[in-house]
Amino acid sequence: MVIGIDLGGMSAKAALLAGSKLEGKSRVVTSAEASAEQTALALAGLAVQTAEKAGKSMNDVQAIGIGSPGVIDSANGTVVSWTNFGWRNVPLGPLVEKYTGKKTFVLNDANAAALGEAKYGAGKAYSDSVLITLGTGVGSGIILGGKLFEGFRSAGGELGHTVIRMGGEQCTCGRKGCFERYASASALIRLTAEGMRAHRESAMWKYAATPDEADGRTVFLALKEGDAAAQGVLDEYIAALGEGVLNIVNAFRPQAIILGGGISAEGETLLEPLRRFVRPRLYVSEDYAPLSLVCASLGNDAGLFGAAQYAFERV
Repeated sequence: MVIGIDLGGMSAKAALLAGSKLEGKSRVVTSAEASAEQTALALAGLAVQTAEKAGKSMNDVQAIGIGSPGVIDSANGTVVSWTNFGWRNVPLGPLVEKYTGKKTFVLNDANAAALGEAKYGAGKAYSDSVLITLGTGVGSGIILGGKLFEGFRSAGGELGHTVIRMGGEQCTCGRKGCFERYASASALIRLTAEGMRAHRESAMWKYAATPDEADGRTVFLALKEGDAAAQGVLDEYIAALGEGVLNIVNAFRPQAIILGGGISAEGETLLEPLRRFVRPRLYVSEDYAPLSLVCASLGNDAGLFGAAQYAFERV
């Protein structure tokens, strides 16, 4: 049995993976004010709590997997950099291992989610899949031949920072026109606000009192009323998302692109127009290499499944 931990800026979640089920789900508060050593000690305590909650002891646990934000050197279990916590070259795996006595593996949180979906969720029918998480930015994880692709020194797979518009909007990474500037949930919210300002008659105003109060659901709620302005917003968003998806498909040709993040809850309302945009623009026909566009199915548990699976595969 293995324990998966999903580390975040405000809390860390953990669960024990038994077969294909998560047991003993537990949570602990995390804070940037805590030292790396204190965080590692809290995660070790969380692992013990999780095992006990699942009716087990740490003697039953073979290993621990941790999905962490930031740039991760997974070979050494090191968080190379995590801006939110100000971490630089933190040996998180060895620290947690010191406190638990259990081999501990660390990987990027988006990669953990991709592995979780690939093995236990929407991607389990495919050997090759790419998860794209539409949130504040665009996270991604690549599964090829059933295995997680991390790139040299675990630094690859940052698909949100591929450029879809040269000279486009400034990205936090330093480049301009990145995929995440146009296809993230933040980008959709920005487009929605612009659409509201341009169309005072739009039904979007029924679901957001001001443009600043628009969220990821606003445009979809207005669409249900056949709102033309909302349709225009979605069309613009789908075009940007579709261009990024096409780049990913042409580079890796996975069997499936899996969309995650809050927007993915819209299901076919999001997927169907995306399919209509992508399919006629594919470089290699689907007659030869079929492509599935699906939504993630594990929700907030994807990272737990993936972190645990990562550890399981290494022991």
